[in-house]
Amino acid sequence: MGGTMDGTKQRRRGDTRQRIQDVALELFAEQGYEKTSLREIAERLGVTKAALYYHFKTKEEILVSIFEDLTRPVEELVEWARQQPRTLETKHEILRRYSEALSAAAPLFRFMQENQATIRELSIGDMFKNRLMGLRDILLDPEAELVDQVRSVSALFTLHAGMHVLQDVEGDPDDKRKAVLEVATDLITQAHRGARGS
Repeated sequence: MGGTMDGTKQRRRGDTRQRIQDVALELFAEQGYEKTSLREIAERLGVTKAALYYHFKTKEEILVSIFEDLTRPVEELVEWARQQPRTLETKHEILRRYSEALSAAAPLFRFMQENQATIRELSIGDMFKNRLMGLRDILLDPEAELVDQVRSVSALFTLHAGMHVLQDVEGDPDDKRKAVLEVATDLITQAHRGARGS
């Protein structure tokens, strides 16, 4: 009996944490990270500052937790990919999943663009770079010719660039994501074939 009760409480608590993150990110986007206080986050959530404090002691903690949650799928992807055969299918699947993870993290990337000083200060950028390097190492074939290594790395950067550059381009976000993924997939396919052909 006790078990199920805990389960619901746990989940509800999880939802509160998620709501705090969402509202904080909204406020950071609206008025800037520096100008946002914990009190304002609590007010918009309609909770006391003490209730907020139960989950997070500082707004830095909120921000770091957002990053950890949104980059976890990338970490899991790296773990999964390390155990797969280095086939073209695997590489395609990595790009597909990475594209989805990036899409889910879109609000975060906007935040990163607008708050670069904060990102540097909290060394959040490093956290992200490390995950990215993990993916790069899996996609790169050290035996391949340099041009194919460049293609492999470019496939990842295409997904990143697509997020930023295409924000202002007309069109359905999903269509844009698919188009970007198609280009990245072409690059990795070419690189893979090049490596095999040599």
